[in-house]
Amino acid sequence: MVKLRAGVIGVGHLGRHHARLYAALPDATLVGVLDQEGERASAIAQNYHAQAFRGLPELLKHVDVVSVAVPTSGHYAVAKACLEAGKHVLVEKPIAVLPSEAQDLVELADRHGCTLQVGHSERFNPIMPLIRPHLQSPMLFECHRLGTYSERGTDVDVVLDLMIHDIDLVLSCNPGSVEAVWATGGVLLSSTNDVVSARIQFRGGGVAQLTASRISPKALRQWRVFQPDGCVTIDFQARHGVVGRRSVGSGGRPTMAMEEIQAGDAEPLKLQLESFLHAVRVRSCPVVSGADGAAAVELAHRVLSVMKIAR
Repeated sequence: MVKLRAGVIGVGHLGRHHARLYAALPDATLVGVLDQEGERASAIAQNYHAQAFRGLPELLKHVDVVSVAVPTSGHYAVAKACLEAGKHVLVEKPIAVLPSEAQDLVELADRHGCTLQVGHSERFNPIMPLIRPHLQSPMLFECHRLGTYSERGTDVDVVLDLMIHDIDLVLSCNPGSVEAVWATGGVLLSSTNDVVSARIQFRGGGVAQLTASRISPKALRQWRVFQPDGCVTIDFQARHGVVGRRSVGSGGRPTMAMEEIQAGDAEPLKLQLESFLHAVRVRSCPVVSGADGAAAVELAHRVLSVMKIAR
């Protein structure tokens, strides 16, 4: 089997790990990297026996697939150039800053027959395939995603930086169309919102309560999901879940039977890249498609627009 030739555009915090994994995966070979900091690109390329390219057109001549891991504000322009060149693209989340940009990328991928996958890595957290079968009819999602402050990611609002993970995960549970959105937030350390709380009402009756912060003293990524027959708790950092099911105890009294689930230590990014390469190889729809990424950005902007109206 001929290996897919891979390139990574942006080898900073996340991109360097894309390069590391492409160099190790049996289905790919890392051909080259590109970064605005030439010395960083050269060091990464040397580590993995690849080439540091000076420009995007030159890199695209030598690859079949690319990971776009530049800052969020650059996702659209770089991914667009790659798709127009006929390359298969994995773009880090969010797919783009604006809904119109996201939709344009989806249409470009379709027009050029390219695979477009979005890097919502929480979908590949090892706890998710174990927990997902237990998410049957969610009525209420309580999602908390808190992080310590870092300038990385502050080129966009915390809704597009952190909350977008939970927006995508909630939408992947097929809650139905959105009926109403309420939100509030605040600017503390960056030029955009650093903390936001949003409430999303779905027409089917379900509700998602999401909180995202990048100014917390410690990181936290947890869900509580309430359903007609019980509840599910997920700790994405610990890769641990608890499934509670309503049952009848002694004397006929209702009680909750708890089952703990612990996932393994597989690397989500590795699973994500393997999934991307497989989708390219067999021409299947990616686990997180461009349309999925566009839907998440669309809902994120509904949250942001409500906050502007409220002010």
